[in-house]
Amino acid sequence: MYRYSNGQISLADFKQPVGMNLKESNRWVKKAQTIPWPEIEKRYAALFTNRKGNVAKPLRLALGACIIQAEYGFSDEETALMIQENPYLQYFCGYPGYDDEKLPFDPSLMVYFRKRLTPEVLGEINEMIVRDAKERQAKESETKDDEDDSDNHPGTGGNSGTMIVDATCAPSNIRYPQDVSLLNEARENAEKLLDVLHDPADGKKPRTYRRRARKDYLKYTRCRKHTAKMTRKAIGKQLTYLRRDLDAIDGKLSFGKSLTTRQKERLDTIRTIYEQQKYMYDNRTHSVPDRIVSVSQPFVRPIVRGKAGKPVEFGAKLDISVVDGWTRLECCSFDAYNEAGNLQEMAERFRAREGHYPSRILADRIYRNRENLNYCKAHGIRLSGPALGRPKKGETRDKAQDYRDECERVEVERRFSLAKRKCGMGLVTAKLRETAAHVIAMSVLVLNLRKIQCAILRLLTYLLAIFLPKEKWAIVQ
Repeated sequence: MYRYSNGQISLADFKQPVGMNLKESNRWVKKAQTIPWPEIEKRYAALFTNRKGNVAKPLRLALGACIIQAEYGFSDEETALMIQENPYLQYFCGYPGYDDEKLPFDPSLMVYFRKRLTPEVLGEINEMIVRDAKERQAKESETKDDEDDSDNHPGTGGNSGTMIVDATCAPSNIRYPQDVSLLNEARENAEKLLDVLHDPADGKKPRTYRRRARKDYLKYTRCRKHTAKMTRKAIGKQLTYLRRDLDAIDGKLSFGKSLTTRQKERLDTIRTIYEQQKYMYDNRTHSVPDRIVSVSQPFVRPIVRGKAGKPVEFGAKLDISVVDGWTRLECCSFDAYNEAGNLQEMAERFRAREGHYPSRILADRIYRNRENLNYCKAHGIRLSGPALGRPKKGETRDKAQDYRDECERVEVERRFSLAKRKCGMGLVTAKLRETAAHVIAMSVLVLNLRKIQCAILRLLTYLLAIFLPKEKWAIVQ
C-alpha cells in the first residue's frame, strides 16, 4: 500500500494506473485542488492519531471518504469499494498513486470517522474552505460581478452584506411512529433482554406471554380500519405485556444479574417509552414532553413544521445562513425549538467573521418578533418583512422592496432543496446521535464544495469565450 500524502500533490506526481491517463478537468481533481488540505491536516490530524497500536488513518482519507459518501449516498461498504476501484477518488483521498490491491480501510471505520468529525470540526473546516475559496476568487477575478446596492454600499453604522436565514428538518430514517407498533417493538426488545438475563440453572423462565402478545398485535395490524376503541384496546394490552416483562427484568437484576452498557441504555429507553405511553393512555392524550418515537433512535423527536403534506417530521431541526452563496450550519438540535431565538447569535457570528453587522437580514415571518426587531434596529440592520400588528393608518409599504427581498430569500430554499436531494440531508440513515449530526454538517460542507466547482466551470467557460474563436468554443462545449 502506498503511503498517504499529508499535503497537496499534483496530478502529474500521482502514479497513475498503466494504460490510463487521468485528466486535470475531472471534477474530483478540481475538488481536491480547492480544499486546503495542508491547513486542515495541521489543525485536525491529531484526531486520527494512533492510539491502539493499529496503523492510523490520515485525516484526508477520513474526510475524503465522508465527502464521497455524502456526494453519492453510498453505504459504508460501497464507499470503501469505490475508493479502491476509482483512481480519481484515490487522488482525492490523498493517495500518491493508484492501488487496488486491498480496501483503503475496513468499512466499519466509517462510524469512527463520523464520530471524530463532529459538527464543530466540520464547521471550522467549512470556514477554511470558504475562506480559501474567497481568497482564490479575489486573486483570479479581474472584474467584479454586479451586486445589489445594499451589498455594495455600507448600511447604517457601516453595516454591509446580506444574510439569509431559515430553518428546516432533516428527517431520520425511522418507521412512521404509531403507539401500538412502538409498544410492540419495545416489548420484543424487553423479551430479548430477559432472555439474556435468564440462566437455565436458575430454574424456570418467567412467563412473558410473547406468543399471545404477538397474536394480539398481528390481529390489530391486519385490520384495514382502526377505530379509536380498537386502538385503545390494543395499546392497553401491549402495556400490560410490557409491564410484565419489565417486572421480570427487575427481578433478575435484583438477584445480581448485569447487562452491558448498550443493553442498559436500551432498557432505559424501554422504561421511558412505557412511562410515556402509560401516561397518555391513562390521561387520554396524544402528547407528552420529549416523546420517544423510535426504540433504536430515542433521541429523535417529532418536529411540527406545518408544511403541506408533512405537518410533522421526525429528525433534527437546523438553522442555516447563506451569505454571498456560502452556506453555514448555524444550529442543529434533535429537540424542537423556536428558530427566532437564534437570530441574534447568527448576526453576532456574522460580525465576528466579517468585522461588521449585515445591512439586512432576509428571514421568514417567524423571526420578526419584538426582541429581534429591537435588536436589528439597535444595530442598524433591516429585517425583511412587514411590521408587527395591524398596518398603521396612512402607512404605505414598499411592495417592490418586499418582492425583491422575497425573491432573494428563495436562495436559502434552494440550498435546502439541493442539500436534501443531492447531499444526504433528505434522509439521514445514521443511527447514532453524533453520527446523524455529522451527516447534516457534512451535507452543508458538500454544498459549498459544489458551489466552488460550479464557479470553476463558469470561469473556464468565460475564459474559453474570450481566448477561443466562437467556432472552436462551440466544439469544446
